[in-house]
Amino acid sequence: MTKKTIYFICTGNSCRSQMAEGWAKQILAKDWDVYSAGIETHGVNPKAIEAMKEVGIDISNHTSDLIDNNIIKNSNLVVTLCSDADVNCPTLPTNVKKEHWGFDDPAGKPWSEFQRVRDEIKVAIENFKSR
Repeated sequence: MTKKTIYFICTGNSCRSQMAEGWAKQILAKDWDVYSAGIETHGVNPKAIEAMKEVGIDISNHTSDLIDNNIIKNSNLVVTLCSDADVNCPTLPTNVKKEHWGFDDPAGKPWSEFQRVRDEIKVAIENFKSR
């Protein structure tokens, strides 16, 4: 069976989309190819790497990437993770479904915010898997 493709998009591909990619590669790997990108690139936030490491997921080799139109064209689902990405998401082909899962941006906030957002993203992906 061919895997589907899910593409997580946020503003800078720094925190939320990186954590979503990490979780989804663990939770959805059997059925989905998983990618993430940003409207801009801000580099992967070291606290996002640390937050995922705390739960046993290594995203230290991830890169902060701009949206790739080839990945979009081949995606089954594009998930925007912040309002900026939702508003500025490129026009999608009609066969590509889009959903918005809004999460607070933990960048520049206390460590507990990274943990909270990380855990909220996990729950959203688990809920998505069980649909």
